[in-house]
Amino acid sequence: MERKDRIDALGGVLLVSISMLLGLNQVLVKVVGEGMHPAMQAGVRSAFAIVPVLALALFFRRRLSISDGSLPWGIFTGVLFAVEFLLMFLALDYSTVARVSVLFYTMPVWMTIGAHFLIPAERITPVRALGLTIAVGGVVVAMWGRGEGENLLLGDIYCIAAAMMWAAIGLVARLTPMNKSVPEMQLLYQLVVSAIVLLPVSYLIGDQVRDLRVEHWGILVFQAVVVVGLGFSTWFWVLSKYPASDMASFGFLAPVFGVLLGWLLLGEELSVWIIAALVLVSIGIVLINRKPKAMAVR
Repeated sequence: MERKDRIDALGGVLLVSISMLLGLNQVLVKVVGEGMHPAMQAGVRSAFAIVPVLALALFFRRRLSISDGSLPWGIFTGVLFAVEFLLMFLALDYSTVARVSVLFYTMPVWMTIGAHFLIPAERITPVRALGLTIAVGGVVVAMWGRGEGENLLLGDIYCIAAAMMWAAIGLVARLTPMNKSVPEMQLLYQLVVSAIVLLPVSYLIGDQVRDLRVEHWGILVFQAVVVVGLGFSTWFWVLSKYPASDMASFGFLAPVFGVLLGWLLLGEELSVWIIAALVLVSIGIVLINRKPKAMAVR
């Protein structure tokens, strides 16, 4: 299949489906958090996900190599990945799916700021600056309207830090020899290293097992196979066939689905503050990813 110059019907359906899956993932993490500590959950999910990702990579005959100079950077991104998901899972332990969805998916904001300083071709334009301002305004609104709860602020801080870790992984993957690795290899680095880091950490923290039930294990398997294995692999396939800049415009859908599914499946309250923050962050992400118009040729 040749590369496309725009998002067609198939690409649109896949991107919306992936966004819905990512939104659902926040709900699943929240539910499994009732049965095990976030550190243990994140580590077990990474360990489980290695198998389907490796199987898919072998099935599609991807080149999996650690001898291309990517190994130290792969380990580094794996540590970042471990910190990212530990923070995000902890945030869901303290806060609601809606709040975490809005704040975690501010990743493009931090990615854009980092790229401005590290990638000369991706300077912040006036439109992007406006998008950044609006999105950060959404973050302020979400934190300002967090309501009562001593751990809500801590959860917000964890979530924003997790989004920054996610952005850092993207920048490292672009600017180092990690860019020689196929996406599946990059993901395997992150899964293997994060499992090695997080599982021992979960035992040091304590409170590994809470009210653990059979359905929690079923959800973890679903996350590993469907969310990480099929979902992430499909995302990489779409990325290989469609313009990345066009795909980025779908980025606002994941937090939208996260907020809606938290309300539908968990009965979370949709406060005015969360709705306002979601709208502002979504508008900001769209502006950040907006392609500049080509100048007319006379």
